[in-house]
Amino acid sequence: MELLKVLREEKSSRLKGGIYHQTQIKLAYNTNRIEGSKLSEEQTRYIYETNTFFLENGETTANVDDIIETVNHFVCFDYMLDIAAEPLCEEHIKRFHYLLKVNTSDSKKSWFRVGDYKLMANVVGGIETSLPSEVSADIKNLIETYRNVSPKTIDDIIDFHFQFEQIHPFQDGNGRVGRLIMFKECLAYDIIPFIIEDDHKFLYFRGLSEYPKVKGFLTDTCLSAQDNYKSILDYFLSKPDQ
Repeated sequence: MELLKVLREEKSSRLKGGIYHQTQIKLAYNTNRIEGSKLSEEQTRYIYETNTFFLENGETTANVDDIIETVNHFVCFDYMLDIAAEPLCEEHIKRFHYLLKVNTSDSKKSWFRVGDYKLMANVVGGIETSLPSEVSADIKNLIETYRNVSPKTIDDIIDFHFQFEQIHPFQDGNGRVGRLIMFKECLAYDIIPFIIEDDHKFLYFRGLSEYPKVKGFLTDTCLSAQDNYKSILDYFLSKPDQ
């Protein structure tokens, strides 16, 4: 909870260069990159710090949705901090999706529901997910089952993530919403959060696909990411020598 307090304080004061600043950039860059964004970490940083964009390495164009979804993720992270200590509910999950996808090209499609569950069936990694008619009940059951787990551990949070991704409640944006939920729940239960890095996305995807048979692949990927974030925390939150 000390980390949540620090993140909220730095958010409120808009402190530059602190753990909140670094987390915003690293989380937005990696989670969007995993889903196909072409923006570099430096471009993500530039958007966050200057509210402007630049082309690099001979680029002549940029995907507008990549830029919008990066800015949206910054806003969504702030919302997540505001409600981090509250019990997870459907309202939070739908709000995450709305904030992530509002004003994107998807939001202009008649069949795409921003901030609400999917209308058309979809698959992930070749695996069938919950049908649109099943999503609401499946999410309610997942949340109820999760709430009854006490005390919650990182294994419970990872298990929730796998089940959430199997339901795949939204037409698009499920991975980003799911990873934000994991970050939120870690903060809520005083567990060191983590950021799945783009460099490890294939291990992450393998972990999700193998999870029903071997939980260790996804768990190990998340624990490794947790170690990486802990090293960032050690730098920013270490106590000065007395």
